[in-house]
Amino acid sequence: MPVSPRPLDLVPHRRYNPLLRQWILVSPQRTQRPWQGETTARTAAPSIAYDPACYLCPTNARMGGGHNPDYPSVYAFDNDYPALLPEIQPDSAPNPSPLLVAEPERGRCRVLCFHPNHSLTLARMAVPEIATVVDAWAFETATLGELPYINHVQIFENRGAMMGASNPHPHCQIWATEHIPDESLRELAAQQSYQDERHGCLLCDYAAAELEQGQRIVCRNDLFVAVVPYWAVWPFETLVLPLRHLGSFADLTAAEHTALAAILKAVTTRYDNLFQVSFPYSMGFHQSPTHGQAHDAMHFHAHFYPPLLRSAEIRKFMVGFELLGQPQRDLTPETAAERLRALPEKHYAD
Repeated sequence: MPVSPRPLDLVPHRRYNPLLRQWILVSPQRTQRPWQGETTARTAAPSIAYDPACYLCPTNARMGGGHNPDYPSVYAFDNDYPALLPEIQPDSAPNPSPLLVAEPERGRCRVLCFHPNHSLTLARMAVPEIATVVDAWAFETATLGELPYINHVQIFENRGAMMGASNPHPHCQIWATEHIPDESLRELAAQQSYQDERHGCLLCDYAAAELEQGQRIVCRNDLFVAVVPYWAVWPFETLVLPLRHLGSFADLTAAEHTALAAILKAVTTRYDNLFQVSFPYSMGFHQSPTHGQAHDAMHFHAHFYPPLLRSAEIRKFMVGFELLGQPQRDLTPETAAERLRALPEKHYAD
């Protein structure tokens, strides 16, 4: 049942993001503005299970000289063109100025193929197949996190050419770094501050508030919920939260592996159904660092950042005021959630 809008939802206002401790400008009156800007042609999803030219398909040679086995399920390997290296020569020269600071950064970059079938996406995979991917994410997190120079593991998927994906084969990347990246560090600090001030978990309390209100919930199961966050920046952004407090993949039970797989399928299927296209997005998990120190305030979660705005051809741009001032959105999170929630759970192509 549609929720009656509040007066604030009809006029420009700003909302606070407690995870990043920043404000977002919401301008709902701009949804009707005419569009004469750039439109992007639809990119057809792959229709073949095996592409002999794909460097991620089973049995094929990779661009960096490696060769894929005939893998039957998930397959992980070291990135042939890594952004980070495990061994680098330290630079002992002092920084020339306090304003010109650099330091070495060690790390590992991995690629994880979700499935041997070139044509699949998370939305088109079965829940047990996605659960196998979740198992692999947990294994990679644990294995990389045990390396003495690794303190953080970031798992992310760029889906679609619009999001810079260089290959449509279903896969993600895993970057394990010596230092905690800035976005995760900001979220850790915000959650720790909330715990210190309110003696509770920021995202546990937030999930409880969303479940009570119901306006921004997209879908849920017994163990996870997906919402369009109150402070969402991207038009159809979603936040996936476990309903119990846990810090990382290492803390997930077997039942939560399956429940996470089910909620990921539910979210991505609704995305595809929205504009009847293989929906582009960047998705990633935020979890506790792996340096061995306790981070009791950290609540494991996933972010989906999809760029599409009005159709499969019109996307949201982060330019102008967003770059120079603060994030801004036109469609309210409540409207976005209502549209996603109303979509069928069955994929439009089935």
